[in-house]
Amino acid sequence: MNNNMTGKEKLLQTVLDKTVDGKKVFGTSFAIKKEDFMWFGSSGNLNNDQAYFIASTTKLFTSAIILRLRSEGKLKPDDKISNYLDDTYLKGLHIYKGNEYSKELTVKHLLAHTSGLPDYFQDKRKNGESLEDELKHGNDQYWTFEQLIERTKSLKPHFVPGTIGKAHYSDTNFQLLGKIIETITNKPYSENCNNLIISPLGLSKTYFYKDCTDVTPKVLYYKANELSIPKAMTSFGSDGGIVSTSPDMLNFIEAFITGKLFPSEYLNQLQEWNRIFFPMRSGVGIHLFKLPWIFNPTGAVPYFIGHSGLSGALAFYSPKENIYVVGTVNQVAHPDISFKTMIKLTQIVTKK
Repeated sequence: MNNNMTGKEKLLQTVLDKTVDGKKVFGTSFAIKKEDFMWFGSSGNLNNDQAYFIASTTKLFTSAIILRLRSEGKLKPDDKISNYLDDTYLKGLHIYKGNEYSKELTVKHLLAHTSGLPDYFQDKRKNGESLEDELKHGNDQYWTFEQLIERTKSLKPHFVPGTIGKAHYSDTNFQLLGKIIETITNKPYSENCNNLIISPLGLSKTYFYKDCTDVTPKVLYYKANELSIPKAMTSFGSDGGIVSTSPDMLNFIEAFITGKLFPSEYLNQLQEWNRIFFPMRSGVGIHLFKLPWIFNPTGAVPYFIGHSGLSGALAFYSPKENIYVVGTVNQVAHPDISFKTMIKLTQIVTKK
């Protein structure tokens, strides 16, 4: 431990050191900012500048680009996705109880996970296995956009698009948004990320993972073993294909919240919450992490808005405390540990 650390910094570092147990978590990297206080820390086999897979936290990049296109008048949230996507993708995509709703799907349905579309990644096929299960069992594989659309069509939708009070988290939604971005801009998704987010913010260690021989990002863990799935990581794209570092992600989440990437007045419009999985709720392109009263009777843990990924990566902001927190525990089997770590770090920073 650095002897020049303040008392608060030592406490923060201790949280990360205790999180690394060599059984569930082998490395952590976090960054936290509240007004003038900013701290970067790491432990185990990660360091402050180590690149890692941010997984579904990538969805914030996709949301930011969609909102930017909206601000430029290039799309509206209520636009039908059929305005932008070929019929070959849409035909048979959403058939619920014998009725086809594919042409009813809107951009907002995709952003908010209110499309009812199945998740090509986590929903289970007739054999009882999901693509996620296959990857966890070591079956690394490539897939194309066309293949994931076909896989989605082989699964059952969950409800009629826009059913009030319903949401189902689906990576398919954000793959479709990536394709819409490419259609509108006539540029690859990765180029949009570079032009609209990565270059303007100076995110020098953030990039779109395309080369399965690239070993720059720290390999993921699943339980006690390394989970090397580079083919899959090159296939995720606009739903989970970005590599970054904690310093870069801190820069990104602050820009997302403060209007550097799209008009800040849009932020309130994103906060329409529907339950997806405990204790998370889906908004329109962002998530809400909020502990229920039974786990947080004093209200000591604030709510956070942002996103997280199955890799144990996250990027969140607490409006109540004006705190930004980003980081990873790089563990596919226990992404919840990232949230516990985020809470502990926040409590230390906010303690008077």
